[in-house]
Amino acid sequence: MIQVNRRKFGRWFVLIGAGVGLSAILDRKNIFSPSTATTIIPPQPSPNSSFPPRQSFSFETVTLDPSGFVIDRNSRSAEYYRETLGELEMIAIPAGTFIMGTPDGEKGDFTGSDKPQRSVKVNSFYLSKYPITQKQWQIVANLPKINRDLNPNPSHFQGDNLPVDSISWYDAIEFCDRLSRATGRNYRLPSEAQWEYACRAGTTTPFYFGATLTSEFANYYAIKFPYAVERESEFRAKTTPVGSFPPNAFGLYDLHGSLYEWCADSWHRNYKNAPSDDQVWLADPNSTGNRYRVLRGGGWGTELRECRSASRGQFGPDNRYSVLGFRIASS
Repeated sequence: MIQVNRRKFGRWFVLIGAGVGLSAILDRKNIFSPSTATTIIPPQPSPNSSFPPRQSFSFETVTLDPSGFVIDRNSRSAEYYRETLGELEMIAIPAGTFIMGTPDGEKGDFTGSDKPQRSVKVNSFYLSKYPITQKQWQIVANLPKINRDLNPNPSHFQGDNLPVDSISWYDAIEFCDRLSRATGRNYRLPSEAQWEYACRAGTTTPFYFGATLTSEFANYYAIKFPYAVERESEFRAKTTPVGSFPPNAFGLYDLHGSLYEWCADSWHRNYKNAPSDDQVWLADPNSTGNRYRVLRGGGWGTELRECRSASRGQFGPDNRYSVLGFRIASS
């Protein structure tokens, strides 16, 4: 979990000292077993005619053992629509229910913020296939302002097909608002429940790849802090082009590592009294308490436990760091 405190930033500042700066669908018949406690309803044609026609694509998923070796490969397919503006590909995520949070016995939740587990019902929605790229950001950032100015080129790491980084929560909201007005469709940040459901794609393991990861399958701080018994591997110390690693069973890429992704929700210290559906969980507007927002997925400079499907983080909504990015949802 990300915490805005000296201990967390101390580890990142070690990376800065080394020259790395924060500033510087699926086969539905076979993927789910009765023990997953996950049910998924096959997608239906969208009743909202304002969305472009769906297309399908095929891909391969892999499953890893605790040593980080591939033990299974499967051919899958998923549906999506393409948003002409920015060439965004929006994956159709089917409705279903799943168990959200860290199960007992899973390593990594040192503070209890990922608990208690609970069953959550999720309606169908769309989620962008990749994190928003710098090219897509630039296109939307040049659209007319709604509430705040956007820097067309905010990223520390440069490249059209790299995910846009150094994005605040407020920046991401403005991006969604501009894109919504330009297209007539409702774009937004995913709720935290939607993000984890989409990341898991029917799995209950720590990662959608299985028991662990290596840098062959995700971009994270892979030279120390092993999660299972995987070998040390490459630490890239930068973002990687979107789609560099295999997708999950919904056809979504880069949900583990590379950049933390903003969710719409306010930060809550755990799941006590959390909703049992996919709505955005906001803080009491009359409260003077926590104003932080939720981040998911881990980043290029974080250890593997923070890249788990259930791992949660927080930052202030106006923070901009080179580990912060986002993807968008629609329904």
